[in-house]
Amino acid sequence: QARGKRHAWELILALIALGILHGERTPYGIGQWIATQEEALLRWLEPSRPYLPSGSTIRRALQHISIERAEEQLRRFTEGQVRNRCEGEYKGLALDGKSIRGTYKHGKSVHLLSAVYHQPAAVVAQIEVGSKENEISAAPALLAQIDLRGCVVTTDALLTQRKLCRQIVAQGGHYLMQVKDNQPQLKENIAYLFEEPPWTREEKTQEYQCYTTVDKGHGRLERRVLETSTTLNDYLDWPHLQQVMRRTTYRTDLKTDETTVTVTYGITSLSPEQADAAQLESLWRGHWTIENRVHYVRDVSMGEDAGQAHSDHIPQALALFRCMVLTLLRLAGWRYIPDAFRHYRASLKESLQLLGLLPAPP
Repeated sequence: QARGKRHAWELILALIALGILHGERTPYGIGQWIATQEEALLRWLEPSRPYLPSGSTIRRALQHISIERAEEQLRRFTEGQVRNRCEGEYKGLALDGKSIRGTYKHGKSVHLLSAVYHQPAAVVAQIEVGSKENEISAAPALLAQIDLRGCVVTTDALLTQRKLCRQIVAQGGHYLMQVKDNQPQLKENIAYLFEEPPWTREEKTQEYQCYTTVDKGHGRLERRVLETSTTLNDYLDWPHLQQVMRRTTYRTDLKTDETTVTVTYGITSLSPEQADAAQLESLWRGHWTIENRVHYVRDVSMGEDAGQAHSDHIPQALALFRCMVLTLLRLAGWRYIPDAFRHYRASLKESLQLLGLLPAPP
């Protein structure tokens, strides 16, 4: 009730984000952190009352926060920031799901589907996949929230679905999707084309292009060969198809000199004029941003899977705050997130500036 209100929502939300930035994983931990920093926080934030919310208040706030409104604010902020930085370019947008494993111990399963811009690895939208749904049924609702104009949506093979391709193009975007055994006829046709091509390997035309990249690191040498073709455009019954792809990866262990070969296939609505083989390779590799620079960081550096919060939609709310904090760090230019955490934990003032609660230095 109005007469029982003691703290502004803005203050509570800011303190939750600050607690997560400083390494806390649960409402109880955030409450303890607030108590230890109360004197400094009161001085910097100047709340209307001379005390701050307790851990129980933080927990109740996370139980009652509107997930939909918070997700909408995250989407608006991230879209605006990324579009200002990448105007005139195709922006890679990766879709992938992630489970919060810490909830399993309490008999609850929380699975989230996220959309992440390849650059700067910023989360733009996230929704919960219901217990009676899967990622295929949840993806259309997630994409419907996002302005896809100028975006190339990248997915793994699970989401390679005709209906989703039509929706992406109808919203003004493009798609680049992997093809595996869940689309057996499509995969077979693409594989046969590259095994028995109607062109010579030396030709580089719109009908056939090839691009090779070589990387060395982590004790191995990787050579990736991406081949593209427009030959099947009129043959395959697939919405808005412009190119098919075969990507062959050769990984050589530098200690044992053993080489493994992996072949994957893909499709895209981008024509050769819109994206050549080199650009498609960049988009293909960029898809793994969502695993390497978002999901892994949330699990390992932010302890999401180790968190034990499970009541109501608290796990989803905490995951959303982690996405918000991680997005702010990426937009601030941090590539190695553990370094960012160490930096901001050493300075409460700079943490407040990162969240916009204090003016940034000139």
